[in-house]
Amino acid sequence: MKQGATATKSVVITGASSGIGRATAIRLAGNGWRVFATVRENADGEALIAAARGALEAVVLDVRDRESIAAAAREVEARLAGRGLDGLFNNAGIGIVAPVECTPPEALRELYEINLFGQIGVTAAFLPLVRKANGRIVNMGSVGDHIAPPFAGAISSSKAAFASMSQALRLELRTQGICVCLIEPGSINTPAIEKTLGGVEKTIAALPADAAALYGEPMRRMAKTFTANERAGSPPEAVAKVVERALTDRNPATRYLVGKDAAKLVILARFLPEKFLDIAILKKFGLSPQFGKPANAASVSLPSPGRSPETFG
Repeated sequence: MKQGATATKSVVITGASSGIGRATAIRLAGNGWRVFATVRENADGEALIAAARGALEAVVLDVRDRESIAAAAREVEARLAGRGLDGLFNNAGIGIVAPVECTPPEALRELYEINLFGQIGVTAAFLPLVRKANGRIVNMGSVGDHIAPPFAGAISSSKAAFASMSQALRLELRTQGICVCLIEPGSINTPAIEKTLGGVEKTIAALPADAAALYGEPMRRMAKTFTANERAGSPPEAVAKVVERALTDRNPATRYLVGKDAAKLVILARFLPEKFLDIAILKKFGLSPQFGKPANAASVSLPSPGRSPETFG
């Protein structure tokens, strides 16, 4: 394991095995940070260490498990040997694509456990170390904080909730000299695209027949457009660069927009009347904006109550 004795600043990064977390861990380690990159599997940590240069150390942490969080905090504290933690980057997260009506409660609970409750648990566990160094907390938000596209209500709502918690935390820690920043990416090309959107057909197949008739074709259109946008989006390294800015800017912003279309989407959400925004979103994803006139079927019945798919792709 690469040692961090010569690094001047330290940071914990959650969800570092791939995508934005991985890119950020590699960038910061290469720029002289001592990086504690959290992963769920030892093999992911070994792969990350092999890909990085500089002081990068893997720490096993599952944000869904309170004891795992506590153990990781104790491990980092021991490795710091009396020093504080200069930065915490709460990056871990998952997404699901499904109609609100048919999202299984257990899937929604798991998403919130990772995207919200787990991040708060990590923050609470590492905050004493951050406080000791007058460090900073950087949280991963999304332009979905402002806009909730169809079939993305679960992830958008979790990100909006996390953004609200981040704002409260920022105000609570202000007098303690700890900055809290929120990163809001737009379209970013990461492996998460395939994890979230690649199983849409599996999701549709798990729907009851009447729900599949209502939602199947709109979901396919949305997934096709969204996938194309993400694949054409900015690389995760672009977000990593902004995360480093949030950790090092002398006067950090409260929010950092990054990635393709991020600024445009936030401006539209802020200034466009909501009814017009609804139409713009639907057209963006190739869906019908006509009220009461679905584009995929002339006549469909309402889904049967109490039925939901068992799994999501």
